Amino acid sequence: MSQKVLDALKAAHGAAVERTATSHTDEIAWIKRDQLLAVATWLKNDPAMAFDAPVFVTCIDWIDYKPLHQPPSAAWTDESGKPRFTVAYQLRSSKHRHRIRIEVELTEADPRCASLAGLWPAFNWQERETFDMYGIRFEGHPDLRRIYLYEEFVGHPLRKDYPKDKRQPLVRRDDLPINPIKVDRREGSAK
Repeated sequence: MSQKVLDALKAAHGAAVERTATSHTDEIAWIKRDQLLAVATWLKNDPAMAFDAPVFVTCIDWIDYKPLHQPPSAAWTDESGKPRFTVAYQLRSSKHRHRIRIEVELTEADPRCASLAGLWPAFNWQERETFDMYGIRFEGHPDLRRIYLYEEFVGHPLRKDYPKDKRQPLVRRDDLPINPIKVDRREGSAK
């Protein structure tokens, strides 16, 4: 059923589709970054597609991926032009009962793509999470800021090259009702 969606997508936006595949009953289309918004708008608004249910958006970091029979020196670097990140959007159509995953590949030097939160508001917080954890910038997002971590946090902890032993500074928040610094009322000093 979803193979028809891939065929229709290639017919309507053939220049925007880099490749397609089927994996574990999921139909996947890799879209050129500058065409993502146009393809997503078509998937939502075309009556034959009617993708009205956003499922998820996430990111895949390929920095440690080494294909079989390839020397370890062949790394995922900006110089090689290989994409380090893949941003994946899963969509469903409740009317036609089909689904598709559209993916965009991004390099480490320029990790940005169009935001789809304007089309599907449910992607708002998921794009913010992907920004916070991976550092992907979603252009046109209505409120792109950290969602889990505080603004002073340095780095993006779900990137595979983020050091697992890295320590971040604790930031005192005077606007919270419970402050982590305990004050000894008898002595008037902080502990």
